[in-house]
Amino acid sequence: MRNAGKILFAVAAAVSLAACVPNQEPTSYPPGGGPTYPAPNPATGASSSAQAAPSSGQQHECTADDITVTGAFGSKPTVTIPDTCSAPTKLLSKDLTPGTGAAAKAGSALQMNYDLVTWSDKRDQQNSFSGQPFSFTLGQGTVIPGWDQGLVGIKQGGRRLLVVPPDLGYGSAAQGTIKPNETLVFVVDAVGVTG
Repeated sequence: MRNAGKILFAVAAAVSLAACVPNQEPTSYPPGGGPTYPAPNPATGASSSAQAAPSSGQQHECTADDITVTGAFGSKPTVTIPDTCSAPTKLLSKDLTPGTGAAAKAGSALQMNYDLVTWSDKRDQQNSFSGQPFSFTLGQGTVIPGWDQGLVGIKQGGRRLLVVPPDLGYGSAAQGTIKPNETLVFVVDAVGVTG
């Protein structure tokens, strides 16, 4: 009986001490802010919950500015898709290099080099930079709607980032290694714009 009392006392003391351990560690998080996901890196001084990325269930949609593209016109680009925001649901377009001359419109003959990266797996799927440019007439429905809409206004010598949601890309159909309902990220170079 005496031993039982000693064991209960020892267990209660251990539980009390264990409850205190987390409060003994220094923290870089602001009071009441708590860690967010992903947790801010204390080395960078990012301690405000407003600077941290939201959880995956509450991520904001990416903008064209969230996607990083490196490389100059005429060379195969490197595309980096962030993990800190979700795939856009609307067509995004951003001129990376402006180009010169007449702006492309419906009926313009275009010669384009392109690189395609899929959003879900961040995989470089296709590119034409090592071969011949892809030729088509804008607005004729011979390419995905994201190209017919997103390339209006591009000028010869221009490089443009296009982020194409599934409804303006391949939709629910798989295309080789491209999954159904995939968001497509293109970097396109306008090698030629006529008409």
